[in-house]
Amino acid sequence: MMSQQDDISYQLETLAIRTGHTRSFEGEHGEPIFLTSSFVYENAAEAAAKFSGQEPGNIYSRFTNPTVATFEKRLAALEGAERAVATSSGMAAIMAVAMAFLKAGDHVICSRAVFGSTVSLFEKYVAKFGVAVDFVDLHDIAAWNNAIKPETRLLFVESPSNPLAEVADIQALADIAHANDALLAIDNSFCTPVLQQPIKFGADLVVYSATKYLDGQGRALGGAVVGSHKLLEEVFGYVRTTGPSMSPFNAWVFLKGLETLRLRMREHSANAQKLAEFLNAHPKVEKVYYAGLPEHVGHELAAKQQTGFGGIVSFVVKAGREGAWKVIDNTNFISITGNLGDVKSTITHPATTTHGKLSPEAKAAAGICEGLIRISVGLEEIDDIIRDITRGLDLI
Repeated sequence: MMSQQDDISYQLETLAIRTGHTRSFEGEHGEPIFLTSSFVYENAAEAAAKFSGQEPGNIYSRFTNPTVATFEKRLAALEGAERAVATSSGMAAIMAVAMAFLKAGDHVICSRAVFGSTVSLFEKYVAKFGVAVDFVDLHDIAAWNNAIKPETRLLFVESPSNPLAEVADIQALADIAHANDALLAIDNSFCTPVLQQPIKFGADLVVYSATKYLDGQGRALGGAVVGSHKLLEEVFGYVRTTGPSMSPFNAWVFLKGLETLRLRMREHSANAQKLAEFLNAHPKVEKVYYAGLPEHVGHELAAKQQTGFGGIVSFVVKAGREGAWKVIDNTNFISITGNLGDVKSTITHPATTTHGKLSPEAKAAAGICEGLIRISVGLEEIDDIIRDITRGLDLI
């Protein structure tokens, strides 16, 4: 156990294993799971004091829960942030940011290079409440500047992006946001705090789908928002009131995931680098999107902002959809699924799955073509992964 004051003196590996656990009177070594919906008081006066906020303490697991709080403290420590608020999914985390900080008449600038559901969230739901949304190219800083309006309140970015690994200049976007009294939120699900800490480059809020690498084994849904205590108090108020709360069991699963996060991200990155280099030299592959390749447009920026290039490799094969589906269908052990960030390698066809609901125009603008394949490179032996993908490539 460590106090919050101690946290800053420990290295990331130690924080990931030791932060946040307040040992109970039972003296347990492992973190307990508090599977309870509510909490009991000694008397009516104590209940009144806790409900009014005069005394700290748990009231109801929609508000706070000890297991969830342990996860929040640990994630905030890894990020080097003051606070984290856990949510029921990554999309719930993005919605929490929108609902906490936007109102009718406000304006959002969002990168075009974001997950399909993020586009839908802003276009279909946030826009219903009188919030205007503009989408711009991730790395066109002039376009971000030109899109700013007096009512702009939020800039939202994935970096690296899904699925083309486009890299944002976080500091430049933070400068634009702050010069215009707006917030910069970064979806850091692909890198995790092990490979990138956006707050160090000026981001105000960091959003996670904990379902991905924070879990790492495809077991549970969850999300989180990380940032300053002042900003996160607004996010907490929204989650407490509307209820997209993380379950205690899922929080415990994510705690176990954080303990091995550093080891896993190193190996995911190493395997992905080898696969990207193999695909880059393959005659049936037209283009590879991986920031670890020196020719990738975001390579230098990624090397500056990140300590590794991550585990997601996307590539375009010849023969369009027919070629892409041939590669996918001829894998033996790689899982055909839209999820990512798993120790098991996964493969998907973004144009018909993760980005399938986008219009043809939106797909084209986001670079989602029919020959595109996205692989979340797992921790299997890399030669086996390459062999599994080669089966289909050889048939094109």
